[in-house]
Amino acid sequence: MKMMIPHDFESWRRCIEVDCGIALTDVFVNRRIAIYADAQHAETQRFIKRYGAEHHRQVLQWFRTVAEQDDLKKEEKR
Repeated sequence: MKMMIPHDFESWRRCIEVDCGIALTDVFVNRRIAIYADAQHAETQRFIKRYGAEHHRQVLQWFRTVAEQDDLKKEEKR
């Protein structure tokens, strides 16, 4: 089975939420940001080794985008 790596935000989000069934909760998203922002973290190093530094930067940005969107949603509810 060939693994498809998403190359844009919408495809990546669909892959996480629909294909993998992972909810992008505040806790999950913020934990991913904390891990992937730490270049010394073993999980980050494994990710970069497997997918490359550019994809790592892109995924980290996508998680940050989700966090920012969620912040906007929280503001709208107030």
